[in-house]
Amino acid sequence: MSSQIDHLLDEGRRFAPSPAFAAQANGTSDLYKRAAADREEFWADQARDLLHWHTPFTQTLDWSNPPFAKWFDDGQLSVAYNCLDRHVEAGNGDRVAILFEGESGDERRITYAELTAEVKKAANMLESLGIGHGDRVAIYLPMIPEAAIAMLACARVGAIHSVVFGGFSADSLRSRVDDAAARLVITADGGYRKGRVSPLKPAVDMALADRGTGPQETVEHVVVVKRGGNDIDWTEGRDLWWHDMLEQADAEHEAQPFPAENPLYILYTSGTTGKPKGVVHTSGGYLTQAVFTNKYVLDIHPDSDVFWCTADIGWVTGHTYVVYGPLALGATQVMYEGTPDTPHPGRWWELIQKYGVSILYTAPTAIRSFMKQGRQIPQQFDLSSIRLLGSVGEPINPEAWIWYRDIIGGGEAPIVDTWWQTETGAAMIAALPGVTDAKPGAAQVPLPGISVDVVDETGHQVPNGKGGLLVLTEPWPAMLRGVWGDPERFKETYWEKFADQGYYFAGDGARKDEDSEIWLLGRVDDVMNVSGHRLSTTEIESALVAHESTAEAAVVGAKDDTTGEAVVAFVIIKESYLSAHSPEGLAGTLRQWVSQQIGAIARPRDIYIVSELPKTRSGKIMRRLLRDVADGREVGDTTTLADTAVMSIISAQVK
Repeated sequence: MSSQIDHLLDEGRRFAPSPAFAAQANGTSDLYKRAAADREEFWADQARDLLHWHTPFTQTLDWSNPPFAKWFDDGQLSVAYNCLDRHVEAGNGDRVAILFEGESGDERRITYAELTAEVKKAANMLESLGIGHGDRVAIYLPMIPEAAIAMLACARVGAIHSVVFGGFSADSLRSRVDDAAARLVITADGGYRKGRVSPLKPAVDMALADRGTGPQETVEHVVVVKRGGNDIDWTEGRDLWWHDMLEQADAEHEAQPFPAENPLYILYTSGTTGKPKGVVHTSGGYLTQAVFTNKYVLDIHPDSDVFWCTADIGWVTGHTYVVYGPLALGATQVMYEGTPDTPHPGRWWELIQKYGVSILYTAPTAIRSFMKQGRQIPQQFDLSSIRLLGSVGEPINPEAWIWYRDIIGGGEAPIVDTWWQTETGAAMIAALPGVTDAKPGAAQVPLPGISVDVVDETGHQVPNGKGGLLVLTEPWPAMLRGVWGDPERFKETYWEKFADQGYYFAGDGARKDEDSEIWLLGRVDDVMNVSGHRLSTTEIESALVAHESTAEAAVVGAKDDTTGEAVVAFVIIKESYLSAHSPEGLAGTLRQWVSQQIGAIARPRDIYIVSELPKTRSGKIMRRLLRDVADGREVGDTTTLADTAVMSIISAQVK
């Protein structure tokens, strides 16, 4: 990595927070000063201020057995109580917790009192099925309130939930159920997606079929939410209706506290091959950082804001920024079941107008998709309620950043581009709105209390302006506590590379600019070696999207007899350019453009003009599938894609 190209697109634009925004912002520069003075005491203060502790902690961090951390270890708390009961007891039971909008147009307004009542009944349901402290529950649901209710009910009884994205296949579900040895699966008959019902229960039936009598034969019941109304098979004695179980459940349930290090959930990393890798998060430290980042990074004011994180419940963003963080803060939020373009391409903007959304947190790929459609669609709606925009999932290129700010944010809303991972549990690097001068495309600065560096292959800090590897140099509250059932894999995967220094290696490349602020260069495995030069795919993608004709781009490396690897780009052109230019002419123009912006070594060998890119429902581009196409291989597993037909379309377009 030390020889990686150290150039990024020159980005001189800066946006200082407006005095009006800064005056009301939750975050202040004092947070950085307090964290720098005593990092551990800073986090202890946050834990005490932001959460209710049934038993106060006396020790902040136990790092005596690295990399196995313990935060607030002798304290006890209830995650569910923090998200629910305490708000009702404080007199905020009538505040809306969830504004649910189904894809088909049905809606529900669920107050904190109503949500608490539902979770209490769901907790009693779990206990009636023998589910208690330490048991694992697999949750395989669409983006509906019952997903959050199921998660919170598990937390209430001390069970460990494993949410499996509703787009995963039966085999993927089975591997996760088996690895966690889940005793219960909570699913739905189906969910609405792209104007039709997408079945879920059949995948559960397939996952649990012909399982034999081995030690992993653990599932005792399947609880089914009636959502799609589609016909499903039924196994008497095993399968139970959610609504029937809740009707029979007692309405009262007292939240019991558990130790701060009690496991809260297992979440299997996306794109896992072979044995799934279950990232384990615990309770006290995770919830502290979840609430902290919702309050200070996303600047949520619970008494006035309407927040919308567009992530699916099946990803870590849905855990931290749909369920645990916003609800523990007492926020009002939108939950939407469907896709951004159903029943029309302005659906998201329609919902922002309808509910008066003031904070929107979404993925760069979604933003670039909207750019492709054109600004005229969002401009049909009143988006004046927006006061803050967030970005998550991958680096955002400067042009998408500017479009997001100008078109969605009215040219005024600050943007916080957040870097973090499933493993980190919550945001780690981001601008602090109201404090930080924003730079389009930059991740910017570590949050208060977070210690980050960019190093070379030997673990030595690289100077400003140079590229290297992003590492976390000190433990943080929301950090993963291990890989489920495999402590050696935990150490090997995340800590072995820089074992001597004790650094966590994030797997991402980065560079510091002249202000020591951080720019992400993408995954290290998304770095190409072209004629001995290390090229970042993120950097070339950013150059392509900076051209006025480009809506979105994905770059991969392909085998090349001459250069070892060659740059191959898949580009979506803005609709306004397609009619006036030939694909061949556009490809030639873009090759020359990249050469001018970065250098001849980065000029793509091939540029394919395509209509879509392969994305997961969380908005991440599946570059491994594009590498298959670029190398002429059979396309691999597409089950995690939002639209599995995309790869067939791309393969046909590049022939």
